[in-house]
Amino acid sequence: MDPRRNPYSPGAGYPPPELSGRDQILGDADVALDRIRQGRPARGFILYGLRGVGKTVLLNQISLEAETKGLFVVRIESPEDRSLPAVLIPAIRGVLLKISRGEAFRQKLGKAMRALGGFARALKVRYQDIEVGRDLDTETGVADSGDLQADLIDLFEAVGEAAAEHATAVVLAIDELQYVAEEQLAALITALHRTSQRQLPVLMVAAGLPQLLAQMGRAKSYAERLFAFVTIDKLDESAAREALCKPAAEEGASYAEDAIAEILTQTQGYPYFLQEWGKHCWNLANASPIARADATRATCAAMLELDMSFFRVRFDRLTPAEKRYVRAMAELGPGPHRSGDIAAILGKEVSTIAPTRASLIKKGMVYSPSHGDTAFTVPLFDGFMKRNMPALNAG
Repeated sequence: MDPRRNPYSPGAGYPPPELSGRDQILGDADVALDRIRQGRPARGFILYGLRGVGKTVLLNQISLEAETKGLFVVRIESPEDRSLPAVLIPAIRGVLLKISRGEAFRQKLGKAMRALGGFARALKVRYQDIEVGRDLDTETGVADSGDLQADLIDLFEAVGEAAAEHATAVVLAIDELQYVAEEQLAALITALHRTSQRQLPVLMVAAGLPQLLAQMGRAKSYAERLFAFVTIDKLDESAAREALCKPAAEEGASYAEDAIAEILTQTQGYPYFLQEWGKHCWNLANASPIARADATRATCAAMLELDMSFFRVRFDRLTPAEKRYVRAMAELGPGPHRSGDIAAILGKEVSTIAPTRASLIKKGMVYSPSHGDTAFTVPLFDGFMKRNMPALNAG
């Protein structure tokens, strides 16, 4: 089992060797891309789910398909500490320059570039993380009012008109959309609504944690009609088995049935974990077929690596109070859990710990699947908390 030929690829957004169980999602996205390219109306896609289910992989796959079709993709990852305009401006500028490459700088494209310049300068004072390039000219009265919603409408209309002028379309591919502040999210939805009403070729495909569904609904009530909200979940047994076994088979290796059973039980069908277990099985096994003993050793190795990286990086961002909160959740099991039950474990009133819960939701550590319930956004995190904080007051 040569580690140089290990086919598995665990990582943040790394494409797995076998993208199993996602054909329907990719097929629907393909139809939407073709429709927007043809100037027909199409709903954007919002992919939402827990960490490790492959949202970013799907977003990247859809983006690549869009580029294959000749569309232009504005790629953005929403950071927690920057405004939406600050990440939009350089990304849109890059796409406008790509559209103009090798062609005459047509009227609509020039207007879009000037709209971008006005947008950047008008909002620089309000969002102090915006940098304005010296080469960005402006056009008076276009995207320069300083009102984010009005200016974003102007900007997206100008970008859509430029794309139409060049017989193409622009796809906004935004990852971690849940980190966009609600006011900015509302402006984004409104601007996309306007381009949709005008049948301009601008489409958004975004990914985020489960709370994104409620966030978009609060931002604009019509969001549910503007986008297709697609739940990305763990794989069913058949797809999980294929994701695990097919890459090995293509390298001439196989798994014993009891080894497969061990891995599927431990990973619960989450794509990221399947890649982790597959990687360690391959490296630890002496020969094919990979045996249950190899899978058991892989479980120990994978858990150790996850504890040191995937779980640890999230744990280290938490305050002591937040650590105690999630440790109390872990005490109750995988979840979801009632707020009252968590408060009881902590020996506090629900109202007292509500700010901690809100902070954890904002950080993307937990979400509310229904009123009064709280669940982890990171699968298997309850087990990590018990291993890392054996006692509830250890944090």
